[in-house]
Amino acid sequence: MNKGQAPKRQYRMRARARSTEETREAILDAVEDAFEELPYGEITLSAIAKRSGVSVQTILRHFESKEGLFVASMLHVGSKMAQDRGMVPVGDVKEIVDDLVDHYENYGNRLLRMLAQEDREPALRQIADIGRHFHAEWCKQAFAPGLEGLRGAKLERRLAQVVACTDIYVWKLLRRDRDLSLKETKLAMRELLEPLMEPRR
Repeated sequence: MNKGQAPKRQYRMRARARSTEETREAILDAVEDAFEELPYGEITLSAIAKRSGVSVQTILRHFESKEGLFVASMLHVGSKMAQDRGMVPVGDVKEIVDDLVDHYENYGNRLLRMLAQEDREPALRQIADIGRHFHAEWCKQAFAPGLEGLRGAKLERRLAQVVACTDIYVWKLLRRDRDLSLKETKLAMRELLEPLMEPRR
């Protein structure tokens, strides 16, 4: 092989890989945008193809099916959400609540749309279950000082309490249903959580 051919071939391979990744990103971004506007059942592969500037066959080549496309899209969004959550602020209730409520302000409406449809759509249920597991593990780390020393049923009850008090529906109830300001929402959530961090009696 000519010495000049190897670098050219490597360049072409890198360019092809970059183009493939850009196509994939465009498709996933189109799904994310469509989900902001339409229920899952009304989103078609043809509509996603039009939004992303590719063919339906290209989408199927990348993701195999609509369900596969949505799982990939939700995992893609989930990775951005995980980055948005950032480092876990262990033991500091104010910082925990500030980070969490700011996260819900950014992604809450999208999460609520998904949860409202999970009973009808197995693909969304799968993603919702992953999200619930992630949130529970996040709570284990964030509230570790309040869980320390607990065992068995007491530990499970305390963990369930902090998971419940930080759930997105608590944010929705305070922020949307009760129309609290951002500041008051954070304060209300802190008041729910602070007693759970006090030494056990």
